[in-house]
Amino acid sequence: MILILLSTILIIPVLIGWGRISEYLSTPLFEGISGKVFSGILTVSLIWTILSFFIPLKIYVEIPTILLGLFYFFKDKLYQEFTLLSKKDSLLFTGSLLIILFCGSFYPYMIDHFGYYIPTIKWLTEVGMVKGISNLNLVLGQMSIWHIFQAGFSNFTDPFLRINTILLIVYIVYIIEKKSWIHLCFLPFLLMFSQSPSPDLPVIIFSLIILNEIVKQNKETAILFTFSAFVFAIKPTMIWLPILSCLYSVFIIKSGFKNLIPGILILILFCIKNIYTFGYPVFPVSVGDIGISWKPNPDILKTSSQIAIQKTYDMQYSYLQIQQFSWFDYVKNWFFLHGMKSKINILLVISLIIFTGFAFIKKNRIITLICISILIKSILIILFSAQYRFFIDVFFVIFFVMFINYFDKKKSLIIFSVFSLFFVGFISIPQLVKKHLQSFYLGNFMKEPEIEQLYKPSVYKAIDYNSYKIGNLNFNVSKKYPLNYSTPLPAISEGYVFEYIKAGIFPQLIDETDTESGFIWKKLNSKEKKEADNVINSINNLYKQK
Repeated sequence: MILILLSTILIIPVLIGWGRISEYLSTPLFEGISGKVFSGILTVSLIWTILSFFIPLKIYVEIPTILLGLFYFFKDKLYQEFTLLSKKDSLLFTGSLLIILFCGSFYPYMIDHFGYYIPTIKWLTEVGMVKGISNLNLVLGQMSIWHIFQAGFSNFTDPFLRINTILLIVYIVYIIEKKSWIHLCFLPFLLMFSQSPSPDLPVIIFSLIILNEIVKQNKETAILFTFSAFVFAIKPTMIWLPILSCLYSVFIIKSGFKNLIPGILILILFCIKNIYTFGYPVFPVSVGDIGISWKPNPDILKTSSQIAIQKTYDMQYSYLQIQQFSWFDYVKNWFFLHGMKSKINILLVISLIIFTGFAFIKKNRIITLICISILIKSILIILFSAQYRFFIDVFFVIFFVMFINYFDKKKSLIIFSVFSLFFVGFISIPQLVKKHLQSFYLGNFMKEPEIEQLYKPSVYKAIDYNSYKIGNLNFNVSKKYPLNYSTPLPAISEGYVFEYIKAGIFPQLIDETDTESGFIWKKLNSKEKKEADNVINSINNLYKQK
């Protein structure tokens, strides 16, 4: 907790300083400490995204960023803005700070933390943006801008990868500054994202903030659309937000096209990034083929698409079974999955129906546009892969719009206090979670709190690995563990090793003398097939050993 607090004390002033720098280029979304921090996050993330195409985000990138941010923080005496925070809210801030720091100090328990977040950050800090990285591990083709932001601060200021915890602290500052107390109701549920650099947290927080500004009819449409495009670039399932900002700009504020240009440039950068790492403009959709030589193998993409469809049904049906579903079966089986996910799916549909009725009754143009945007997003997700985790933000949005005028400070504090205590108990006693919520898969990876957490956040120890070679690629695979959060680069998870070899292909370096050159896939020749057989036998033999 102490080390996270020290990181917070350093990173927030740096971002405030960068927020001031960004004010020389554009109008801020809103004034105050949190406004400058959010502007700083946007500016630094975009700069580092561009830099990562050319250089790794090592400490020689981080240190100048810190020094420049601190320079403007002290030069413009921005520290004086902290005195503007209400003293009567100091108890709320202190209590929230302790809860956030405590929850953020636990062991990470999201599977993506080990198979996606950490490997992405390792590549960004050690190599930079990698051409065709999806050929090595398909999921790495995402290279979220949020992970670029985390990677830049992971060398010195935040080595434990708790940038989400710091963002939650800034969120509390925003709530206090704007007196928008309904946001307190969301905070306890967002604590589950505090241990990992999950992109879900920033996109939910930023979307709720942008939503708040739109409901209050903020007329700065250029920065609203810019932030919305930034949120989409972090996680494309948030497509409803740029749609809403665009509709709001055109039909409510009636601003010109030029106000959309900064956001459009971010969307172009997003597409360029994806083409560079994945081969197509939007991960993981293989649409928009421009003939890039490093795009993934079609069979691997087909398998990934099939798994996405299976995940719609929580892997409870095989792909062949799903293909045989009638339209009635598609709907019925999605509603009646085993476990809690079926309840979430039913709740989603009920919420959308209620919200549509609410928008119709209110006949408010902004609420109508929000409803249209959410429905567009929901339809697109259902058509692609209707996994409950892609709909989490929809619940927050509907609750916010429907109850924004109901939850005053007192009611919000009650909700915040009750659910914060519940969540602290939830992660502090994981045995109860495993016993009574067996369908909550992530509960299996939760661990009890440790005394050391008071000083530093908990992180897992490195796992041993083996090194192999197929063709021109030397690579590492974790021993008897399916993911590669600690394995030296280049690392391939054993699942992908088997999948590639089964497809008769394997990733290869574009330039066999340079890992930074990127990756393509190549069909295995007879010599490489023998090498592949040896790798498979070696991995299988590990599981036979006692």
